[in-house]
Amino acid sequence: MRVETAIRAGLALALMTAPAIGESGGVDRNAYFGDLHEHTTFSLDAYMLFRTGVTPDEAYRFAKGEPVSALGHTYRRNEPLDFMAVTDHAEQFGFGIELMDGTSALSRSPVGTRARAGDVGSRTVSELMHGPAIPGVDAPAIASTTWRRTIDAANRHNEPGKFTTLIGYEWSSTPGGQNLHRNVIFRGDSAPLPFSARESEKAEDLWSYMEKHRSQGTQVLAIPHNGNVSNGLMYDWTDSDREPIDAKYAARRALNEPLSEIGQQKGQSDTHPLLSPNDEFANFELFEYLLVGNDQKGEVQGSYVRDAYGRGLVLADRVGVNPYKFGNIGSSDLHTGLSISSSDDYAGPNVFVQQSINKERARAAIGLEPDSGLSIDSVTTSTGNLAGVWAESNTRGAIYDALARKEAFATSGPRLRIRLFGGWSYDEGLIDSVDWATQAYAEGVPMGSDLPTKPVATVMPRFIVWGMKDPKGANLDRIQIIKVWLKGDGYEERVYDVAWSARPEGSDGRLSSVGSTVDTAKASYSNSIGAAELSGVWADPDFDAAVPAVYYLRLLEIPTPRWSTRLAAKKGLSLPEQVPAAIQHRAWSSPIWYSPAGRP
Repeated sequence: MRVETAIRAGLALALMTAPAIGESGGVDRNAYFGDLHEHTTFSLDAYMLFRTGVTPDEAYRFAKGEPVSALGHTYRRNEPLDFMAVTDHAEQFGFGIELMDGTSALSRSPVGTRARAGDVGSRTVSELMHGPAIPGVDAPAIASTTWRRTIDAANRHNEPGKFTTLIGYEWSSTPGGQNLHRNVIFRGDSAPLPFSARESEKAEDLWSYMEKHRSQGTQVLAIPHNGNVSNGLMYDWTDSDREPIDAKYAARRALNEPLSEIGQQKGQSDTHPLLSPNDEFANFELFEYLLVGNDQKGEVQGSYVRDAYGRGLVLADRVGVNPYKFGNIGSSDLHTGLSISSSDDYAGPNVFVQQSINKERARAAIGLEPDSGLSIDSVTTSTGNLAGVWAESNTRGAIYDALARKEAFATSGPRLRIRLFGGWSYDEGLIDSVDWATQAYAEGVPMGSDLPTKPVATVMPRFIVWGMKDPKGANLDRIQIIKVWLKGDGYEERVYDVAWSARPEGSDGRLSSVGSTVDTAKASYSNSIGAAELSGVWADPDFDAAVPAVYYLRLLEIPTPRWSTRLAAKKGLSLPEQVPAAIQHRAWSSPIWYSPAGRP
């Protein structure tokens, strides 16, 4: 009981300014799109590996749709973002700037001398970021100055109602190349000095830093990313000391980490074919190798969001609290300062190299041969993903509060809009009403929430699903509900097709393919198939009132040319064999959880 009370108190503090559902007469919220994971020249790896000279100021200008010049070229985003956070690595914050100054103590140190002489490989970067302190280099002073410049840039570019900036940084714990990184996002216009993985690689210590400052009035949350390359550690059964997760750990994690990145340029973290063999769309944008190199695949169990949702149900049954009760967002994690999510504009993780390639160099640049010293294969990376939120306004408070209450979603790049509501009394015809969303809030809960207590006379919950295409993009294939439920000492999952565009009936009882109009040679497609909008009211036919479950929505586009296919067509190249020529971009909602009365 004490743990449950602590959770409620902590969540109340985190959401103290968030409007309650149904407040303001049930006025609907708007969808806003942004990126909460972008690196600039203040990140050492961005400066050394990607030649990034783009500052936070320039990163925000680019996100707002303004032209930015770098390395002799001018770049401009095809469509402005609504919100943005620059999240540079806290580890040796600002060292890249010091290396540029040939008179600084860092530039004259042995490792600095090697770096300035051209030794900018991943080993040198790792030595600088995670190695011992360098004699004569005042790293805390450099970090303090850099953090002030980061905050100033965010505040300078924040334009309430037009473009929102959030102050943030990345805590980059990477034990043995196993990714345990978190982005730390603040609500206000000031923030304490970052806590880095050089101080501790344990997430529990990061949470202590957050809890300390939250108790002093600073609202802050953390967002894990790239569970897919965590080697099973991101959503493990144990804590950082390899002890079984208990109620205290579970409560702290649920409070401090209300969201997780389900997709970004280093692949998706939804699920894997080995985890979801019956999911025909599980084999999507897989990035399977640990960050120590291309020859070591990671453990899939404990590395993906869907697995985490199942483990969360199991742990809630064991210890009384669900540590993995998080929502979903997408982001870019690009290290160029330029947040790119369009398949037409993306050309691999290092746009500065791609911009200047000629036909002879293009094969290597898109990953068909070893590229410019990076430890990852460029062609297997994805376009920058997007974070979506449903919020009252495009302001810091409203955007942050939407993230904190998990009314958030992810897309793999396009501006797909999705909604998911759950309740016990939705009428099947509600979705056809002009004010259906207002009624959905009044009669149920949105994504990121718990279903209300089940009425005695009600047989099953109903879910409202809705999706709309990117106005400048491809039509839609289908909406699916992914359900994960507790079974015995483990869990099971099932994917339900809920709403779909017109197509021939499948002969095996399953929904048939939407087809494809992709011309790989021209890297083109047609919107002659699919639908612009899909919606429906779905009741779970397999519902068991005694069994905890979690539901989330997945929206699929029709097939379109993958970014690598588009780049190959532009450069007159053969298609890369490592990746599909076409892609079905998608969006994922945050879940809705069901718990039987009296169970956590």
